Amino acid sequence: MKIAIIGTGNLGLSIAKGLIINDIITKLYLTKRNCEDLKKWNENQNITVTNDNREAVSNSDILIFAVQPSQFENILKEVVDLLNEKHVIISTITGFKINRIESIVSTNYPIIRSMPNTAISVGKSMTCLCSNKTGKKRIDIATAIFNALGTSIIIEEQHMQAATVLCASGIAFWMRLIRATTQGGVQLGFDANESMKMSMYTALGAATLLIDTGSHPEKEIDKVTTPRGCTITGLNEMEHQGLSSSLIKGIVASFEKINEISKQ
Repeated sequence: MKIAIIGTGNLGLSIAKGLIINDIITKLYLTKRNCEDLKKWNENQNITVTNDNREAVSNSDILIFAVQPSQFENILKEVVDLLNEKHVIISTITGFKINRIESIVSTNYPIIRSMPNTAISVGKSMTCLCSNKTGKKRIDIATAIFNALGTSIIIEEQHMQAATVLCASGIAFWMRLIRATTQGGVQLGFDANESMKMSMYTALGAATLLIDTGSHPEKEIDKVTTPRGCTITGLNEMEHQGLSSSLIKGIVASFEKINEISKQ
């Protein structure tokens, strides 16, 4: 695949690394206004670094836009005359809806929105995808790209803001939980580094167990709770203090905030 990443900042670089590691590209263009910190990428004969978006678009089939929201509209207008039937447009820009993109480039092109999270930098992103009608036949391309950078799921565009909360903001929610269990471990007598390692890998094990077995969280909880045991005592105390309720309320509050921001 001939791919261009328009706007190679932190997210764009993470995507580029995943594409190269997984041998997805035949040719890759990386664009940035200041290319100085990308010059080492030119050492790969299959990669071209340029500050010319038109050059990248002209020589690529898959266009991944990873620019700031305030820059996106002008960049689309800059390259729209170069678009043809081979192009697939993939946007990673938060809050920039498909109909707004179509108003600039028309409905003739496959347009796919993606919502990755910061774990993309280690190949573990949960990425949500949606597309316009034309893009439904080409969304498998985006799925292949983002599955190489973690896991992807196709959803309706109306749910993209909720996906932002659950997956992108969700990284911070899970970090806070890991931090809290780390602090609990320190209070029980462990060194901070020891406690954090135990918390991180226990969280990883719990998620992996569900992913690999397809099991339900409550089923796995039942396996480690015994009558009058320490696990059920701890779980019940957490619930008495509002663990599940506070998490749900936090997610809903975050969703209400993103809806408020989108109306501004």
